[in-house]
Amino acid sequence: MTTLSTGPVRRTRLACLAALALGATVLTACGTDARAGSGSAGTADGAITVENCGEKVTVDEPVTELYAYDGGIISIALAVGARDELVAVTGIARDQQLLELAYPEDRVDELEVVGEDHPTLETVLALQPQMMFAGWGYGFSESRNLMPEMVEERGIETYLLSETCRQEDGDRGTMEAWQALRTDLLNIGELTGHDETAQKVVADIDERRKALESAPQPAKKPTAFLFDSGTDAIFTSGSFGGPQAIFDTAGVTNATADVEDTWTEVGWERFAAAKPDIIYFVDYPGQSYEEKVKVLKSNPASRDLPAVKENRFVNLPYAMWVSGPLNIDAAESVRRSLEHFGLAPDSGIEPSLDITGLTNLTGNEWLAD
Repeated sequence: MTTLSTGPVRRTRLACLAALALGATVLTACGTDARAGSGSAGTADGAITVENCGEKVTVDEPVTELYAYDGGIISIALAVGARDELVAVTGIARDQQLLELAYPEDRVDELEVVGEDHPTLETVLALQPQMMFAGWGYGFSESRNLMPEMVEERGIETYLLSETCRQEDGDRGTMEAWQALRTDLLNIGELTGHDETAQKVVADIDERRKALESAPQPAKKPTAFLFDSGTDAIFTSGSFGGPQAIFDTAGVTNATADVEDTWTEVGWERFAAAKPDIIYFVDYPGQSYEEKVKVLKSNPASRDLPAVKENRFVNLPYAMWVSGPLNIDAAESVRRSLEHFGLAPDSGIEPSLDITGLTNLTGNEWLAD
């Protein structure tokens, strides 16, 4: 599959063409030297340039109108202090309780919600933000007829979630998951004028990662399988997804670490062969916790596995699994669940985010331990 993307020079030129078409004043960045395409940050006084999926993204001043899709992406903007820059969001419903809990001062309930579950070209064009923050498979999609160049040619800049940067064959993932998150936090912080806050968030994540990775480890490292959803096949996550970073830091082996993709589908034989010690669920609409347990207990490939028989199930919210600052909270919860099921020694580390109060989350008896 050919990667569909716009180059750094084209991004600037498309924005300029759109400005000309609208009769707008031509900015310095539209000059003939096209410094935005050379990787220089000096396109104009105060201009900001970051690298995103191998391309340069340049804005003449901090973004004040940011549109974001998906709970994980929204959490990145909130974490770096860009709440007031978020002019609208889409796809927040399933994660609203979690985001209100994680960012209690950010008036999450007052965010402007536009569109349905997924953004559309019409929604974006009606909103006309300065920048759209989404990703491949996280808003941008050929099948949904919403591509970065479609909004860029109307003068709207785009920033792609780094977890979704495309490989040459079209699969997603070009960098280690923690590095992808670090990149987005720092880039979005810089683009919105909150670089100092972003640096503090990254430092906090690094400190908490170090504590988890330094915790006492079991004699035998347990194996985990991430079950997003599935019936005929299983949707899970490979080596470039947020769950890989979460499992690595928590001290558990990802059963699908050899799959060089972010979110992907595997057969039931992979699940059976992995013989996971513990199974993690992504709390996600379409298949409830109870339905997932029923599938595992009825499928011949899984029903006799000890983890299934002994109900070693852990259910965490969607926005804790997809790339975002809540990945470190997920790692702390994963470590705590390993200790609960006797798969890791006591670390003394308690999750910083207490999700026991989430009324839309079920099946986590271990949380009360």
